[in-house]
Amino acid sequence: MAPTRTAVDFSTPSDRDAAVKIGAAWRDLRRGASNAAVRDYFYGNETETLDAGQMDTLDVLVHRESWRMSDLAEALRVDPSTATRAVQRLLKEHLAERHADAEDGRVVMVRATDEGRRLHQRVDERRGYVITKLMSAFTVEERTDLAELMSRFVRALDDLVKELPKS
Repeated sequence: MAPTRTAVDFSTPSDRDAAVKIGAAWRDLRRGASNAAVRDYFYGNETETLDAGQMDTLDVLVHRESWRMSDLAEALRVDPSTATRAVQRLLKEHLAERHADAEDGRVVMVRATDEGRRLHQRVDERRGYVITKLMSAFTVEERTDLAELMSRFVRALDDLVKELPKS
């Protein structure tokens, strides 16, 4: 049975307190010193020329043999031009390559190179270590709940973005 959802009411102390804590956690995850330290640990010295967005792109690329740019942009939740810029950087570093679609030669596909897959594997091992350590701070039940709540939070954020007024 799905949980009952109610409107948020900032005049109630519990909703206001929860909103403040969520906002502070979001800020701390984005900007905190621990975020920089973990990012540096993930990427190490081997990705000095790449930023987190380009590593995110490589992370998505390795999960399929190859991608259409529009599908890649959708998977990354970014505008196609943003995905294109990230891919161009990966191409320059020989971590990705373009090729024609086997079914429609007019369509350009992109894929991770062997070098890109090796780099991704090394980063993924370090991320696995960090996630394992973080998850050990929670019980098995809390881990399951946290995973579901974080997934719902991301889906709610995606839905909200679609509803935002255009500026």
